[in-house]
Parts: sequence; structure tokens; C-alpha cells
Amino acid sequence: MKVALICSLLLAAVATAAEPQGAKPVPAPPDVAAPPKDAQKTASGLASKVIVPGKGKDHPTSTSQVTVHYTGWTTDGKMFDSSVGGQPITFPLNGVIKGWTEGLQLMVVGEKRRLWIPGNLAYDNSNRPGAPKGMLVFDVELLDFK
Repeated sequence: MKVALICSLLLAAVATAAEPQGAKPVPAPPDVAAPPKDAQKTASGLASKVIVPGKGKDHPTSTSQVTVHYTGWTTDGKMFDSSVGGQPITFPLNGVIKGWTEGLQLMVVGEKRRLWIPGNLAYDNSNRPGAPKGMLVFDVELLDFK
């Protein structure tokens, strides 16, 4: 029951298009509009780039419980959610948007990665009120996973 509540809260927080209450604005990266040429691309259309390398060789799986700090922007540079400056968030990786599930499995602990998530792997097919549509960009730091 707690896991379902946490997933629901995370999805609701990430789906909110308005700037989060209490979150300090984090400036959008210069490449927020589109992934750079050197970004890695997967068959699904997810693009990513390592910003800070992590340590180790182990990657979370789709059923891992992950702990992260993150910031999300729309491609016009508007921040819509962030845990930076607050507490990290922990959740089951298979309880969030497909782009997060796929992207975090590429990471190792301590790594910070920028994800360009196409709308079909984010909220384009969602009926959530206020969910941002189109490509979303996230900077995610993987702090831990189990």
C-alpha cells in the first residue's frame, strides 16, 4: 500500500506542469531543446548523456527500488519538477514513466545523466490533468538502488 501511494505521489508530482512549490528554480541546460549529436540513443527513441560518471558496474533493473535526485524541464526550458535542494526520492523503477524506467537502467550509482524522453515514453498517452506533453528533459542522479 505504501509503495502504491509513493508511486502515485511521484507520478502526480512529475506530471504537474506548474513550477513545484518550494523548489528553487534550476536553470535549464543549454541543450534542453534537443539532444546533442553525441547523446546515446536507444531503439525506443530515448536519448541520454552522462554528465558525471558513477562508480561500479551494477545497474538497476526494472524492478529495482531507486533513490534519486532529479530536475525536469520541458524543451522550452521551463522547470516543472525537482527534488534538488530537498530530500531525494525513492520509488520502484517500474512505477514511473517508461523513459525513466529505461533510462535509469543505463546508470550506475553516483552517475548523473541527462535524459531526453520522447512524449510517447513520458505523458503523451496519459490522461493526467496538467501532465506536460512532448519531449521532457531530466537530469537524474542515481544515489542508490536495491
